[in-house]
Amino acid sequence: MDYKIGLLGRIVLLATSIFFLSLFITNGAGVFGISLFIIVVVAQVIFLVKYAESSFHKVRLFLNNIKQDNYTNVYPVKFDGTETDDLHIEFNAILAKLQEDQAEKEANYQYFRSVFQHLSIGLMTFDDLGKVQIINTAAKRLLNIEQLNHIGEIGAINKELNHAISNLRTGGSELIKIAHPDGILQLSVYAIELVMRGNKFKLVSLQNIQSELEEKEMEAWQGLIKVLTHEIMNSMSPISSLASTIKSDIESKLDHDQEASTSELEDYQMALNTIEKRSEGLINFVSDFRNLAHIPAPKFQTIQLSLLFDQLTTLLQHTLEAHQIQVIKRVEPTELILFADPTLIEQVLINLIQNAIQAMEESVTRVLRLEAFIDENGKIILEISDTGKGIEEEALAKIFIPFFTTKKKGSGIGLSLSKQIIRRHKGNIQVKSALGKGSTFKLIFNG
Repeated sequence: MDYKIGLLGRIVLLATSIFFLSLFITNGAGVFGISLFIIVVVAQVIFLVKYAESSFHKVRLFLNNIKQDNYTNVYPVKFDGTETDDLHIEFNAILAKLQEDQAEKEANYQYFRSVFQHLSIGLMTFDDLGKVQIINTAAKRLLNIEQLNHIGEIGAINKELNHAISNLRTGGSELIKIAHPDGILQLSVYAIELVMRGNKFKLVSLQNIQSELEEKEMEAWQGLIKVLTHEIMNSMSPISSLASTIKSDIESKLDHDQEASTSELEDYQMALNTIEKRSEGLINFVSDFRNLAHIPAPKFQTIQLSLLFDQLTTLLQHTLEAHQIQVIKRVEPTELILFADPTLIEQVLINLIQNAIQAMEESVTRVLRLEAFIDENGKIILEISDTGKGIEEEALAKIFIPFFTTKKKGSGIGLSLSKQIIRRHKGNIQVKSALGKGSTFKLIFNG
């Protein structure tokens, strides 16, 4: 109200001065009087403009303080109920709120920065130009550096690591070995691309999984040794026992110059047949093991997946018809192409399809689905689904272990071999299954 009264008073005073100036000019007053009133009018106009701008000046100063993140200014309050007083109170309340928000934002920033720095996983972020924004202590320790200004500097540490960090896209990961004063480290490198306020940057995590790999490797060796000793002992024990029995019997008869009867010869023959079968079984086992250990390097070619599915169903048509299995094929887009080794991929798919056929032997509904598509991450997915009996939860964790099998007949290397082949293609194989609800094997390839 005080501002309005002041402004109105100045306007009235200016109007009065202009009226008397006009009156003086009309009545032909002296030059001195007219000049004096002109000066008074001009001065009043200037003071009126300054008075009108005074509030706007305060607003501009207030907005400028906000623009510069300066929230420390305090506007004087007289508590006299004037509009200026009310304006200052509002200004101070807004500045206090902004100051509180700034303090909270700074506290959150320091908190997350502290968490970022103290994580055991190495983390770093860099922009499109490769300028490193943040790198935490764990990353510096893994890379054995004091500071990192540009991501390209990693090339001097390890070129393979530098290539992986620069080229990985969101969700991509690689395993990289690097030399370190503590020994060889096996780093799992994972990347995420982000956009913040229109600026692109990449977050990369580095995790040393050397100890985990060594532990898993030791577990794998122990499991393999158990399998080998179990299979070899199963074959060698009856062979050794039968050979020892035959040897003792023959030596006894030779010592007493006795001839073997027909029934004894038949027993010898049966024992030798058993020895022969167990020897063949051991030879086959060693042959399977050799096949598992010598997977050829993939010879990459373009594979039209719709044509590959057609070839597989034609190849297995007799078996599928004999088991009354309905086949449903879906390829989207229809011209979808996979860059892989045709022979090895066909071997994997045949193995999975044959497993599916065996799983549906006792099923009422027998449907085999062969599907190929591109997922939301741009990866090519091949899925082989069946309506079979499913796999027990306990067995799911072991089906890719060499020589593990749930079948009465089988070597137990098919799925392990398939997984190794897919890994050679830089892909992965997953399985979902539930008892009575069938199984789905998912082959994942980078697009």
